[in-house]
Amino acid sequence: MRLVRLAVVRDVLRSRRFYERVTLAVIVLRALRQMNQQSRASTMARLAAWDKRQIQRLEAKAQQEVRAVKGTGRMVRSGLSEDLPRETRET
Repeated sequence: MRLVRLAVVRDVLRSRRFYERVTLAVIVLRALRQMNQQSRASTMARLAAWDKRQIQRLEAKAQQEVRAVKGTGRMVRSGLSEDLPRETRET
């Protein structure tokens, strides 16, 4: 049995078809690996761009809130306007 197995292995290793298949498998695996790396890089670039947009959106929102708070502070310091009717000022 061992001799038969050894003969089969020897024939497979000497076969040109075997080496063609191994070569093709290596080419296919490298191509798949490269495609995967490119896909991952593209995904990371899209994620980074999305993250940058989110940060800009949050910064703009924070600036709006700061402006609103400053405006409220000015209104409180300025007091009630004398132009308003008395009923409106008391409410």
